[in-house]
Amino acid sequence: MESYDIVILGAGPAGLTAAIYATRSLRKVAVVEKGVPGGQIAMTDLIENYPGFPEGVSGPELMQKFEDQAKKFGTEFINLFTVKEIQLDGVEKVVLSTDGRQIRARSIIVATGQNPRNLNVPGESEYTGRGVSYCATCDGAFFKDRRVAVVGGGNSAIQEALYLTRFAKSVTVIHRRDQLRADKILQERAFRNEKIDFLWNSVVVEIKGDNLLRSVVVKNVKTGELKEYEFDGLFIYIGYQPNTEFLKGLVELDENGYIVTDEKLETSVPGIFACGDVRRNVLKQVSVAVGEGAVAATSAERYLENLENK
Repeated sequence: MESYDIVILGAGPAGLTAAIYATRSLRKVAVVEKGVPGGQIAMTDLIENYPGFPEGVSGPELMQKFEDQAKKFGTEFINLFTVKEIQLDGVEKVVLSTDGRQIRARSIIVATGQNPRNLNVPGESEYTGRGVSYCATCDGAFFKDRRVAVVGGGNSAIQEALYLTRFAKSVTVIHRRDQLRADKILQERAFRNEKIDFLWNSVVVEIKGDNLLRSVVVKNVKTGELKEYEFDGLFIYIGYQPNTEFLKGLVELDENGYIVTDEKLETSVPGIFACGDVRRNVLKQVSVAVGEGAVAATSAERYLENLENK
């Protein structure tokens, strides 16, 4: 069983930043990732509010720089490793994967992020990959000159709606309220874009089609009226849920499943830290994740120093 000083779960902005700081402290560090490094941000077309990039930067480009920097300092990457659970063995921790692999660590930094929430309506799972998508950057090009809809009213929904106008013939934003929650600058861009229209006070109640998605049934939440609209694609952005299933019963989670930490970003279990979108915090942004990754790695280093001095 391979053993490390610090094992970082997740290779998004928080996890990769933690890796950079931890390896620069000359610790043996591994980053565990179930897919490819980058996290959710690697599926974002354009990031405009990350300092140092006045013209903006694509998510994949930024995350590649993070990964390259972590590797430069000696971080090991263990890909295709889906965490099943963490077991405690004295002061050490054992990370078990769903396929039976094990990694031993003296400290762990959880940076597993969050995933998009589902609508949980009839037809959603059936047409996922056949018209239903959760990533415009991934799938937008498949809908050239087609009619698509975006569900949601926050930053992600409006950013992706604007991105989809590059390809789609029209983009309809379906939102359960009568005004958007996105930043004002994004709202202004969306309202000015001739390809974007809005269905206010509306929710999707059913997705229909044959071998592909063909239509969406929408309910007006004020009148109760049901109406069916023809669309070729449906992109869903209604919030996120943290990737903390493997931590239930081990560390303290809040009512929404996010990890509760102290100011050092240590969880309720000594030696296990958390950072980024998986943690209970007030803002889910790359810049916040980067700062928290630095704090978590520094705290893990101090934890190890205290162990060694005992």
